[in-house]
Amino acid sequence: MGQPLNPAPTHAVLFDVDGTLVDSTYFHTVAWWLAFRKAGHTVPQSTIHRSIGMGGDKLTARALGRDVGTDEEQELKDGHDAIFSTFWPHLVRFDGARELVERCHDAGAAVVLASSAKQRELDVLREALDADAWITAATSSSDADESKPAPDIVEAALSSAGVDADHALFVGDAVWDVQACAQLSIPVIGVACGGTSEAELDAAGALETHPGIRELLDGLEGSALGLFLEQARAAAP
Repeated sequence: MGQPLNPAPTHAVLFDVDGTLVDSTYFHTVAWWLAFRKAGHTVPQSTIHRSIGMGGDKLTARALGRDVGTDEEQELKDGHDAIFSTFWPHLVRFDGARELVERCHDAGAAVVLASSAKQRELDVLREALDADAWITAATSSSDADESKPAPDIVEAALSSAGVDADHALFVGDAVWDVQACAQLSIPVIGVACGGTSEAELDAAGALETHPGIRELLDGLEGSALGLFLEQARAAAP
């Protein structure tokens, strides 16, 4: 007789990647700033930073304060992508990120990277994270019609895990993560390592917030994520 198939997880932890597991937010900020400058626009880096986590279509319009035509949007996105790729060798995971992914997996939860990065960029981020052994699935920009704060990427992540929203929890660093998940009634654990403060994440509606991934990992037993993992462990066959 063949070995029985391992049952699918009943719970899923969804992780944003940029600024949450990998220290990339400020590289994105500089890449967008230079792309805007190349196109003849001077946009404060603080404005750009507050938009990181949105899709490029929404970010360009928000940064310029107006609608952006298709050709102009593509020019800016291409500029960002080319510049950001020069930072790839410098990308590193946050302290504790790999271990946190492993802990979630070992508790019996599906681990899904809910990223809207392009596939090649996602591959680079996964190399920096170095946690593929514990990752169930990952999304990319091709999996969503609309970017955050629309919930499309989160819906795609749920679908890839085969888990419903009632048994999912999201870990992210941006208010756009919280807004996207709110539309699906998925609680969010906020981490401030992407540069958005704990106060801002709290105000956006995060269930709880932590200074960073290491602090979340070190305080896991007393956190909402720790409780969620206990539930996942108890539900595992």
